[in-house]
Parts: sequence; C-alpha cells; structure tokens
Amino acid sequence: MQGGLLFYEKLEVSVAKLNKANLKKTLYYLQRNGLRETWISVRERLTETDRYFFVPCSEAELVRQSDRKWEKPITFSIVVPLYRTPEAYLNRMITSVMQQSYPHWELILADATEDHSVEEVLKQQGFLKEQPTDGETEPVAADPRLHYVHLKENAGIAANTNQALPYAKGEYIGLLDHDDVLTPDALYEMADAIIKAYDRGVKVAFAYSDEDKCDGGETRYYEPNYKEEFNYDLILSNNYICHFLVMESKLLKSLQFRPEFDGAQDYDLVLRCVAEVLTEGGQTAEKRILHIPKVLYHWRCHEASTAANPNSKKYAYDAGMRALQDHADRRYIPATATETRHVGFYRLKYKEVWEARSDVAAVGGRVLSGKKHGKIIGGRMTADGTVFYEGLPKGFGGYLHRAELSQDAEALDLRCIRIRPECREVFEKIVGVPYTEIRRLPKEQPIFNITTLPEGADIRTLSLQLSEALRQRGRLLYLPEYPEEFKPL
Repeated sequence: MQGGLLFYEKLEVSVAKLNKANLKKTLYYLQRNGLRETWISVRERLTETDRYFFVPCSEAELVRQSDRKWEKPITFSIVVPLYRTPEAYLNRMITSVMQQSYPHWELILADATEDHSVEEVLKQQGFLKEQPTDGETEPVAADPRLHYVHLKENAGIAANTNQALPYAKGEYIGLLDHDDVLTPDALYEMADAIIKAYDRGVKVAFAYSDEDKCDGGETRYYEPNYKEEFNYDLILSNNYICHFLVMESKLLKSLQFRPEFDGAQDYDLVLRCVAEVLTEGGQTAEKRILHIPKVLYHWRCHEASTAANPNSKKYAYDAGMRALQDHADRRYIPATATETRHVGFYRLKYKEVWEARSDVAAVGGRVLSGKKHGKIIGGRMTADGTVFYEGLPKGFGGYLHRAELSQDAEALDLRCIRIRPECREVFEKIVGVPYTEIRRLPKEQPIFNITTLPEGADIRTLSLQLSEALRQRGRLLYLPEYPEEFKPL
C-alpha cells in the first residue's frame, strides 16, 4: 500500500511539472543539447519528489518586528525600473514594499514607459496624486517614502536603473524587479543581519537572500533557491546570488550598471563588486559578502519572464557569458568563459589552473563508480566528510545543476585531486607517500595516483585531513569536468 501511495505521489508531482513553461524549456534544451541529454534532464526532473511549501512569516512575528526599536537603523532605498508594467503586478510589487515590517526605507520608481499609462494606473491605485506647480499639475507620491520619476526615454534596464540611483538616499540600495514581490520581513532580516555584522566588526558590501518562484497569480510557490554562503567559484559559474540583493549605496553608485550587459546587468554588477571586495584582502574580505538563509523574494514567472521561458531573453545569457569573460580579463585570469548545456550556467576554462589561479591550493573532480551506469561516490565534500550529490547517476545535474558547476569546496576527495606544486610537501606530510600523478582518462589533467597508497588506507579521513591543511594555503576548487571513473577500491 505504501508503495502504491509513493507511486501516485510521484505521478502527481510529475504531472504538475508538465506545464507550458516547462515544455518550452524542454524544447529549447532539446535544440541545444540533443535527444540523449534531454532525456537525462527530463528523467531527472520527473523523478524529483521533493515538495515545497512557502511558509510566510507569522503575524505575531511581524508585529514583534514592527515594534522593535532601532538604536541606529539601516536605511534602504529600493530601486525599481518600470516599463509597461501590468497593473496587477505593479500594485502587488508596491504593496509588498509598503507592507514591510521594517520602516526605514524608501521606494524609487523609475518609469521608462513611452506614455503616461503606468503613471495613470499609479494615480488610480492611490499611490500618486496631482499637485499644482507653477500653474500646472505634476504627480507626487501619496506616501513620502515613495518617489516616482518619469524618464524621458527607455534606454534599457541598466541605463534606466542608473537614472534612478541619484534619488537614492539610503545606506543600502535594494534591487527589485517590477513584477516581483518581497516578503513582509525582507528588509527586517537584511537590517538585522547587517547590524549583527557591524557588531562583529564587518561592514557589509552586499547581502543576499534565498528566493523562490511563483506563478502569475501567486497561487503557487516553487523551485526554492537555497543558496550557499558566498562561494567565489560558484559565482563564476552562475549568478546564484540574484534576488534579493542589497548593496552599499556608495559602492553601487560608483560601479553603476553597464548598458552593454543589459539582460545580465545584475550579474555583471555582482562580479565587479566581488572583484572590488576580493582586492581588499583575500579570503577574509569575503566576510563582507553576507548571505541571509531565508526566502525573502518571490520571482514571478509568466509568459514573458526569463524564469519561465529561456528563449524569451537569449541575449541575457549571451550577456552573462560576456560579463564573466570581462571579469576574468579584469582580474588577469587567463581563462575562457564558455556555456554549459544549461542556459545561464557557465564555466571558466583554464589552460593551466596553477597559472590562472594563484589563490587555489588544490583542484578536484567527481569520483564515479563506473563508466556506463556510474553514480557519484566521491568528489566535493563538506568539512565533516559528507559527499555532495552522492548517489546521483552519471549525467544528472543535481539541485540547480550544481553537480556540474565549478565551486569552492571545503574538502576534496583524494582519489581525484591535483595539488599545487608549492603545496605538495603538505600532501606528503599528511598522506605519508610521495605525491605522484597519473592520467587515467585520455585528454584529462593528471591526478594523484592512488595506487601508491598503502593497502587499507582510509581515503575519506586522509582527504579531510589533507583538505583542512590545504585550506590554510588557499581555496580548494571543485571542477566537475575532471571526473575519475573506476570501481571503488
């Protein structure tokens, strides 16, 4: 009986995923990657049984947040570029800001719509009112925290947003799309986290939260993006930071958005901000980039949105790859930005990683149990030895495709590891054998030859001990394009 219930639960989840948006994504994926890769991807999605239910902040908690007295409150400017925004989405976006439990904010609407249709909607909804000025009338906000600016022309999302920045008076600027929604506790959680960082002696450069997606009517929330603490190598694969993002006002105004990267202007901005922060002092500087592990942003999916239809903004993904290449060039990283089989996900191809990345002490890949039907048995690990994506079949991408993305690792599997030459004395001291390399696969970079280990060696324990020591010399880089395939020893 239990098996029957499980079958029907899987069937229900699978049917729910066969919507119009997912069918479009599948067809687009088929065009890019062919039938075999598409079948693997579809199979992976249909076998996922995890259910997600967004749990909003309770009314009691929101009241507690609203009643809190702030000794030195953080001020936020929420900047929203508008362009032909549908009335229902516009109202809901503004209302989501107005309903914040945290009071120290302002909302700046930069409207690039050619006519005054959006302005009229704002008047009808009570957000704007007419005020006589020099014998004429001009729209003013009904709430003093709201600022409306009608731009002379639509110059693109980057230029439009830049025109709104001079109006921002807050210490931090938050970025919100015109058809998306903030949770009522979003700014409270941001302010609380930033102030706690101040108390630790850290001035936050930017902070970001988890997010999910919702349908056009906000009747269903799905595909939560539970993000990692700042991971430099992961941001070089995908703009996983995305929403909700607040950045130091001074920093954002100095960097600004670059119109030549429209569609991926937020990715370009984050990469340039990261470059600024990392030049301040290596890994310790990364503390200035703060992750709030809570869903504070609902990314609305509808027919025209990138989230629902990847083909609607192909230019955005091309712009993302150019932004990544620009980042590598500006940081003098000799590497080429390339696409993966998934749109919006990239990879830096290093000709020689030791030359390209002086901050990397070791490189690792994934360990598979066999060539034909192998599963992941090792590779990237947490500090306690938990293997990421363990048991995942070969070819499956995992949660948000992260099994296929480059990322910084806390620990790397000894069976698929390369050590920087300057760090090999550390290897020999901990592992107890000379560091020797072997090529098991054609065209692959050499890796440590595990056959030199004594019989019965505890690979996981040695991997963790070595990784801990190497972390003191630099980050550990997980590059899944370097797999090692063999049956477990």
